[in-house]
Amino acid sequence: MNALTPIGRSQGRKMKTVVMIPARFASTRFPGKPLAHLAVPGGGSKSLIHLTWEAAMQVRGVDAVHVVTDDARIRDAAQDFGASVLMTSPDCANGTARCADALARHDITADLVVNVQGDAPLTPPWFVEDLIAAMAEDEAAQVATPVVQCDPQSYGHFMADRQAGRVGATTAVFDARQHALYFSKEVLPYIDPKKTFARDVPVYHHVGVYAYRPSALAAYVGWPVGRLEKLEALEQLRFLENGHAVRCVVVDGRGRVFWEVNNPEDVGRVEQVLQELSCPVG
Repeated sequence: MNALTPIGRSQGRKMKTVVMIPARFASTRFPGKPLAHLAVPGGGSKSLIHLTWEAAMQVRGVDAVHVVTDDARIRDAAQDFGASVLMTSPDCANGTARCADALARHDITADLVVNVQGDAPLTPPWFVEDLIAAMAEDEAAQVATPVVQCDPQSYGHFMADRQAGRVGATTAVFDARQHALYFSKEVLPYIDPKKTFARDVPVYHHVGVYAYRPSALAAYVGWPVGRLEKLEALEQLRFLENGHAVRCVVVDGRGRVFWEVNNPEDVGRVEQVLQELSCPVG
């Protein structure tokens, strides 16, 4: 398979797949982020965790979708809009650890656990479906995550954040086998700032979704926090620092702008895309 080609649908066996949406109230950059409300098309608003849950519920072929949290406020809000909630330890340092804790604490049996981060309501369902298909095709893969090639608009958001001194979204670089070489909150690879692009930019935006075999989750929580993980504040680097391959699955944006809510400034960006999605052209 060409390393830059989105994966096709798998013909592999059906795996029992559970989607978990980790959500924590405390956030250095955006306290209370899961319960922040965004304007939605047609008027009114919905919380970020509600919008993300709705996006996850559109994914085909999964057996369950759970919000996983240690916070009673998030639990109550999620249950109010109809989500299944799994409570976890308050000691979970990141979403991967929270998924591992939920899996063990609630004695859940699954072939695959998919982590859809609670700040990504613009995640298209096919991103997750293609990720699951990749894991079904490649039984040796223990961890995988989607990446999408930047368009000029997304690349502009990356550069605007860096120029403003904001820590924004994450980029990924990977080898010919689609195994991650590195993830960073810097924009990698470096591109001459005088260069312009009419469409696809040679930078890959890391989508905040992960698929893990249960054995990979168990191994993860047994490793100490890595030096690079701590410096970048990127949980997935713990796998790389321990020699554990992370497969990058190239997904097709199909012309849709993808962005997460990393900072309060991102709320308007996401609201704009939600509005555009509700008013298709043509």
